[in-house]
Amino acid sequence: MSPRFPSTIAATVEHEIVITKSRFITTVAPVASVEDADRVIAEVRRRRWDARHNCTAMVTGVLGDQARSSDDGEPSGTAGVPMLEVLRRRRLTDVVAVVTRYFGGVKLGAGGLVRAYSTSVSEALDRAALVHRQALTRVTMDVPHADAGRIDNVLREWVRHHGATLGDAAYGAAATFELWVPGDAIGPLRADLAATSAGALDPVVGEERVVDVPTR
Repeated sequence: MSPRFPSTIAATVEHEIVITKSRFITTVAPVASVEDADRVIAEVRRRRWDARHNCTAMVTGVLGDQARSSDDGEPSGTAGVPMLEVLRRRRLTDVVAVVTRYFGGVKLGAGGLVRAYSTSVSEALDRAALVHRQALTRVTMDVPHADAGRIDNVLREWVRHHGATLGDAAYGAAATFELWVPGDAIGPLRADLAATSAGALDPVVGEERVVDVPTR
């Protein structure tokens, strides 16, 4: 079953290829919004002001429902749209791609440009670490301090096998542990906690949110 939400990338990647004497330098970066993507584009254009073209494509939104692209002077449809199609095909969001072209004196033709810009983005993304996203539910539980160390170890092992993540622990009158758990794992979590605590631990189920899950 395919993930409910598009993935994003963990960090900015730059990659260069040379095709028929033209240099294509790709910057792909994770962004939080359209405005964030525009800042990345502006920064690349500032650094590479002497390039013939700085073509762009971005996809934003949790569901990847916002998209923009620009050919930046290349023939219409030969740069921005092919770049955008790579982002779509990889099922990515909250990512911007900028391909800087230093013209090498040899025209590539429309088909050659499409291949060059597509390949530039694809090769850059091949070098990026993916961050998957999924809807997880917040679960908290209060644990007596005397049992906190043991339960902490149990939970750290449990999340590794159930696609969950461990949040921050808080220490007050009791130790409060936080987990972010897939919806279908809440039942098994209740059962496993009951077994390990002789029924003493009663997890509290809270809100659901979309969280980043780095690829291990």
